[in-house]
Amino acid sequence: MRTDRRRALVGAAALLGLGAVPAVGQDMRLFRIGTGGIAGTYYPIGGLIATIISQPSGARSCDAGGSCGVPGLAAIVQSSNGSVDNIDGIAEGRIESGFVQSDVAYFAQTGTGAFAGRQPVESLRLLASLYVESVHLVVAAESGIESVGDLRGRRVSLDSMGSGTQIDALLLLEGHGLTTDDVVAYHAKPEQAVRLMAQGALDAFFIVGGYPIPSVVEAASDLGARLAPIDGEAAAALVETYPFFSADLIPGGVYAGVGPTPTLAVVAQWLVDARLDEALVHDICRALWHPTARALLDGGHAKGRQITLETALDGAAIPLHPGAERYYREVGLLPPGG
Repeated sequence: MRTDRRRALVGAAALLGLGAVPAVGQDMRLFRIGTGGIAGTYYPIGGLIATIISQPSGARSCDAGGSCGVPGLAAIVQSSNGSVDNIDGIAEGRIESGFVQSDVAYFAQTGTGAFAGRQPVESLRLLASLYVESVHLVVAAESGIESVGDLRGRRVSLDSMGSGTQIDALLLLEGHGLTTDDVVAYHAKPEQAVRLMAQGALDAFFIVGGYPIPSVVEAASDLGARLAPIDGEAAAALVETYPFFSADLIPGGVYAGVGPTPTLAVVAQWLVDARLDEALVHDICRALWHPTARALLDGGHAKGRQITLETALDGAAIPLHPGAERYYREVGLLPPGG
């Protein structure tokens, strides 16, 4: 999409307000999904979901073997700096929805934690929880780094500013008695971090996402990079302090030459604004969980298999959008009534 067209659509969104989705054609509505960097997990998962929920005007109907998406809806994926950037985009009306880590969603909606001192984004609403996101601490092959505590004095990327990874990286440093003053901090996206590591300019980088993450695949296969475990007393204390963290294990063989690695995890969630049209959100939920979507989710990405109706409310620490709540009551995931 050309820059001038994109700007026009953003302007249209601001004029229309969040209760409506900007029109692309006479009978087609645009629905934007904020994701993350192209080398992460949000971006390809966003592409799968955009395909599932879209049903452009003139396409075959679901009953006729066509898409079972929302009639007249054209969903597109937008790359971003991640969770915080997506929250800001939703609040400002630049995007209709976005993928956000469960911890970042809670902090933003309540104005606590990493969002302390900022205006709470009280209008954030949950559409669905998607899958578990594992914290990856990727370390150069000969770095000698075996834990978060070993990062003192080392060159470490905390991911781009405004990402959920950055927030979690800061919590992990704090939990191990470190601050950004104790490391040489970089704020590079994962694909940039891999290039820096290849040049010998970076010792480690954090990335939070559903495995396998393309940038980590590249670092392991091309550079012999390893994953440092995140476990022990410090990790247990973080889980105790921040209940959105859970103990996790990245299985051996996910990345070349990397064995089973204990770590921590959060939940990837799909958020919208409370003012988004209730009927539209209800129909998006129905399309996402339509039986025909299963093949796309299972075959499109390893994490797609974890996106299930049964786990759609896992880690729900912010309110559901009314359209989503109505759908989940209809399918029995919530009790009937109020």
